Amino acid sequence: MQQSTTQLVATAMTSDEKRAGGSLAAVFALRMLGLFLVLPVFALEAAKYPGGDNPAVVGLAMGLYGLTQGLLQIPYGMASDHFGRKKVIVLGLIIFALGSFWAAGAQDMTQLLIGRALQGAGAISAAVTALLADLTRPAVRTKAMAMVGASIGLMFAVSLVAAPALVGMMGLSGLFAMTGVLAIGGIGLIVWVTPSAPKMETVNRTGFAAVLRHPALWRLNVGVFALHAAQLAMWVAVPSLLVQAGLIKTDHWMVYLPAVTVSFVLTGGIFALERRGHIKKVMLTAIALLIAVELGFATQPTSLWVLGGLLFVFFLGFNALEATQPSMVTRFAPAAQRGAALGVYNTLQSLGFFAGGAVGGFLAKNYGFTAIFITCTALLCVWLASASSMPTLSQDQ
Repeated sequence: MQQSTTQLVATAMTSDEKRAGGSLAAVFALRMLGLFLVLPVFALEAAKYPGGDNPAVVGLAMGLYGLTQGLLQIPYGMASDHFGRKKVIVLGLIIFALGSFWAAGAQDMTQLLIGRALQGAGAISAAVTALLADLTRPAVRTKAMAMVGASIGLMFAVSLVAAPALVGMMGLSGLFAMTGVLAIGGIGLIVWVTPSAPKMETVNRTGFAAVLRHPALWRLNVGVFALHAAQLAMWVAVPSLLVQAGLIKTDHWMVYLPAVTVSFVLTGGIFALERRGHIKKVMLTAIALLIAVELGFATQPTSLWVLGGLLFVFFLGFNALEATQPSMVTRFAPAAQRGAALGVYNTLQSLGFFAGGAVGGFLAKNYGFTAIFITCTALLCVWLASASSMPTLSQDQ
């Protein structure tokens, strides 16, 4: 009994850890809300700009953010290792805000492309995650990462509901301006709310090459690529399946929102498993759940209840992986190279987004939706096999 009580105290977040987790989750939320609000309405609204009648240009404008972000995650992460996390995060948010305001004032698709590229150039994900790792103990780090994951998922759900109404009130330019204002709010949180970052370690730097050679880190990098490639490829088909099941596009949030919300509530159970040293088992179980979901979607069910259930299980596995994987990266990576390791991790995440969208679209056009889900199943099976051989983390690691 005494041992159990001591363990609970050790895994309870301190006030500073709660402040760090809450403020950095809010930074992510403010930034991602702006991005998510744009995505559901971007293709339709961009068609109103000169040059917006070209689907290839519109698609490029949507994806350019992810490309520039992917290219800059490693430099930002490495810079945060050397110059300090907060400085790099503030710089990235300033660039992101400038890109948002540029896009808000865009008069044609060329200017909109520039704005989207600048938004992506504010690639702070690695630096923010590294700062959160610096400010939390290993025993509570997954919980802190889950706070960030929950904030992102909540903003995704909110955007599905709010975007159509907001774009009707202020147009696409207004949404971009709101995104810039939200980014400035994130700067305020970093400067005045987030606890001071610890001094950067200046000894025992193992070098960036050690990050690239680390086998456990590469298994996690492969994992985040597979996870987000499968997610984006799925969403090429899932909206159409919901329409085929009789749910009009404007009502899709009625399925997404409950699935996301309930899955987040149940994801809290992973913390108890982590305290018992089962974080690897949680990860493997979550991957297996995603494989089951892909196989379920491959049958192209026509029942909304079945589709809703599959989406719930998907979000349950997805949320667990979004919490555990970044936490594991920070625990396997050398402390002085956390930013670099997370930069590589986030780069693979961005590449997964790009590959999932591109391959999913190709498969849907040439082979149908079932081919998307079978391909995702195969990719996730490769990930499961790779993750199975990962070392188990110790409690103090």
